[in-house]
This record gives sequence, structure tokens and C-alpha cells, in this order.
Amino acid sequence: MSNRNTPASGSRPAEVLAAVSRRGFLKLAGVSGLAGAAGSLAATSQAATRSPDGRPEQIHMTWGNDPTSEVVISWASLASAVNPRVQFGNAGEQARTVHGVQRIYTDGLNGATVFTYHARLHGLQPANTYQYTVTADNDSNAAQPFTASFQTAPRGRAPFRWTTYGDLATPNTEWALSYPQSRFAVQAVERFEPLFHLLNGDLCYANLNPAHQPDVWRDFGNNVQNSAANRPWMPCPGNHEIEFNNGPQGLASYLTRYTLPENGTHFSGQWYSFRVSSILFISLDSDDVIYQDAAAFVAGPNPLVPVASTGHAPIEPGTSFYVRGYSHGLQTRWLEQTLRRASEDHEIDWIVVQMHQDALTSSKTGNGSDKGIREAWLPLFDRYGVDLVVCGHDHDYERSHPVRGCNHNAGKDATTGAAVDTLQPRPVLAADPDSTTFDTRHGTIHLILGGGGTNAPLDVYGEDEADGLPQAKVFTKPNRPIPGSAANTFVRNPADALEDAIWSAKRDTGTGYGIAVFDHDPGQPGAHTTITMNYYHAPGADQTPTANYELFETIVLRKPRRS
Repeated sequence: MSNRNTPASGSRPAEVLAAVSRRGFLKLAGVSGLAGAAGSLAATSQAATRSPDGRPEQIHMTWGNDPTSEVVISWASLASAVNPRVQFGNAGEQARTVHGVQRIYTDGLNGATVFTYHARLHGLQPANTYQYTVTADNDSNAAQPFTASFQTAPRGRAPFRWTTYGDLATPNTEWALSYPQSRFAVQAVERFEPLFHLLNGDLCYANLNPAHQPDVWRDFGNNVQNSAANRPWMPCPGNHEIEFNNGPQGLASYLTRYTLPENGTHFSGQWYSFRVSSILFISLDSDDVIYQDAAAFVAGPNPLVPVASTGHAPIEPGTSFYVRGYSHGLQTRWLEQTLRRASEDHEIDWIVVQMHQDALTSSKTGNGSDKGIREAWLPLFDRYGVDLVVCGHDHDYERSHPVRGCNHNAGKDATTGAAVDTLQPRPVLAADPDSTTFDTRHGTIHLILGGGGTNAPLDVYGEDEADGLPQAKVFTKPNRPIPGSAANTFVRNPADALEDAIWSAKRDTGTGYGIAVFDHDPGQPGAHTTITMNYYHAPGADQTPTANYELFETIVLRKPRRS
């Protein structure tokens, strides 16, 4: 399915990049050894193009509170739109108009104001296709307004497909950690034509480009529009959505751009759930519970200086935007209530959780597993029978065995070798070790899917010299920037513990890029229901971007229907 009038991504002037790069560095977690520009931020912005108007761009969809009857169309424009609106309808139906609600923010580092709009489409019919247009009175393209179509979710038990990956970035290679594969990754979603797509955090990496955060978001949005204008893209926040001076948790840009299902708390948009067929999808913000300090911090040697118009003071070297515990347990309490209700609802057969950081990853060059997630959420996953967890963060593909419960004191300190309680997840091993069909009533499968479009050195998996088992790095205590060896510079500690990755079942050592495609069969009453996952990777894309995704593995989750 295609749409018209996709805006082209811009680029930043080379002289601005060079000038900013000379002044200092901003180092961020989640990417080993990567540095972005800091210092005194130039006010140059792609948004300051000639004659900006209300022309819609960065158009994307999300589900409303009920995917069978409600979607939200969101977009941005380079200037404030006059009478922004969506007109929509299906065959034989008179077109309806919904006016977009404006939501703006001013970037806390470069001072640019971003204009976004959100139109909630109510009263839709299940499993129906709708055409829509987006325009405004001051849309310079009003004679040929942006036009696309979408499909609502089916009501009741019905088959459907969804796709997922994390860590997408932008196809504009002038931005840090953005590569052409990001364009092919969006095209891959369209190739498989899912009902919707889950984007598992680290959307565009704007906080690696502090002088140009809104510009990076714009490039990202215009690329994603090629798919997200046709079907909902449902995100969760990752560490690279956290930006200095942009809200209490640094998520002002993310929260301004997305309207997501309500969670009944004052942290609207930061976590949520929705149901399609007999599957409950839960999206979490794991920045709230992780030990690793995964957001922006100023490495030095110079402070990060926002433009004067923001009124913000310089951010000194060693400053870290560490948000662990920001909800004071509210998110975890919401999660338990949501899972408890699902366990009592016999119309729900499956529970799928989306988050960014990882409870189980054995990548040697990646970030590491996080005990904070294991402490806060894995016991709830066990208690209420979560079937599947999809993540990103480490830029590779890894699948766990089903896990249930944990082994205590099975880890060791990475420096001293002393025993450490990493809460090592306990695998539930199949009688046939080569089986690719799993009954998830016995344990939860975790998937690392951090190869959307972001390039990184191919992860190398380590093995313990004593027993030959894969090793996993684990964060077991708060990890903050520490003084480095050079004056006025700061670094982070790596994960502090190691454990045998006895829970690791399958890893892709050929490429970091890929997309997971899920097909749900609700089954018949008294029979089994299944979710079939096909994981496709893109061999060779680490060297030369390619759209050739090839099947890597297939697994089937299978269990009895509840009703």
C-alpha cells in the first residue's frame, strides 16, 4: 500500500556540523564508544526552511483505546497549521471530518518549536478499510492533499499479523547512528503488510545530535510515514528518547508526537495496553526500573550549552539524566493490575509485552541484561503467564528458551569473581532440544530485536573458558557516570556481573538487521491457538544496505484456547 506526497528528509550544513563537533562531546549509553556533538548549540534548524506553512508531514497512526473502532492520525508541520483536519470514510459512507488538536513543545537545547497535530477517529467499523486525507487551510499542497488508507482491527477472535523490531534510527547518514538500512527496514514492514507494527524503543537517536534534535525527529518521521501512514506503529520509549531539558523524564518530544492508549495515570503515553483478537499487548517504559544509566550524559571536557533563547543553564560534564524509579512504583502496580485482569478474562489467550531494555541478553559488545527488570517485572510475568517479551537495545537477534523462576547466586562479580545474585532466569527446556514449538504456559520467551535499521559493530558472543557456556553481562546495581582518567571527562561503568546464559536458545551471528513477523491463529473452541513467528534477517546489510530480507528461523507458540 502506498501513499502520496512523502516529504524528503533534509540534511544539516557541513559547516554547522564541523563547528559544533570542535567544541566538545556528549556521550550516551546504549551505544558503546559513540560520541555526539555538544558545546554551544547552533540554532540552525531544518525547520527554518523557506516559507514554512501548515503542510502536513511525518504522518503516522496509532491505535485508540479500542483498535476495532478507534485510531489516531498524528502529524507535524513546519509552521502552525490553520484549521488542521482529517477527512475520512469508507466505501458507501459519507466522508467525515475530524479537526486536529495542536500539541507543541520547544526543544530545550536548540530552542526550535515543533508543531504537532492529533485527530482521533471514533465510531469506526471493525475489520474495515478507510480512506483519509490530511490537510489545513494553509497547506501549500492543499490541491493534492496527503491521502492514504488503513484497516481497523477485527472484533472477537480472528487471525491477524503484526511485525516488530527496535532501534530504527533514520536513513540520513549525516546523523549519528543513522544508516540507509533504516529506509529498507520501513519498507520491510510494508512488504509483510501487518495490521500494525511494534517499535521497541530507540526510535531515531535524536539525543545523539543535541544541536539538531527536532531535525533528526523530522527525518525519522518522514521515513516512517511510508508505513505508519498506512497502519498503526505502536512505540515504547527507549533510552535515546530521553533528552536534556525536555520534560521531567526527558520525553517531551516523544509524548508530543504520539497519542497512545490511555493508562489511567498521570504518566499518559509512557506505558499502555491494547487488545487485538485474543492477544493483550502491553507496552512498558523500562527506563523506570533498570539499573543501567541509559540516558544522555555529558562526558566533557566542555559543558553542553543550550542556546540562549531556551533560558537553560549550561549542563556540566558528568551530568546524567538518570530516571530510574521516576514513577515510584506506579508503573509496576499498573502492570500487575493489568495482568491480573487479563488472567481473569477468558477472551484473552495470549499476553505479549513490549519494552526497550533487556532482561535476557548475552551479547558481548551490547549493553547487558538488567537485574532491575528481573526484580520488578519477571515475577509478574511468571505469576500471570506472560507468553512473549519483545525488546531492542542490543543491536542483534537473540531468542531465549521459555523461562520461569530464577536461580540465586549463580552470577559472579565481573572484576573479583565473587558470587553475585543476578536472579539468573531458569530455562524450561523442551524434551526435544531441536523443537521449535513451545507451550508458553510453562514459561515466557524473550526476543531481542534491536536490528531495525541502526548499524553497529556486529555483536560477538562470549563463552566462559571453563565450561564453554555463553556468558551474559548483568547490571545488578545502579550504574552512574564515574570520573575518567582524563580531566573533566566522565565515563560509565560497564555491567558489573557475569552469568552463564543457560537461558539463551538461538542467536544470529551473521547480521544485526532483521524483522520479526507474527501470524496469530485463534483456533477453534476446544482446540489450540497459535502464534507463528518468522524472523527475517538481512545478510550483508552491515556492509552494503540491502532490502533483501531472508528467513532466519521459525518458531510456533501453541497452547489451548481458554474458551
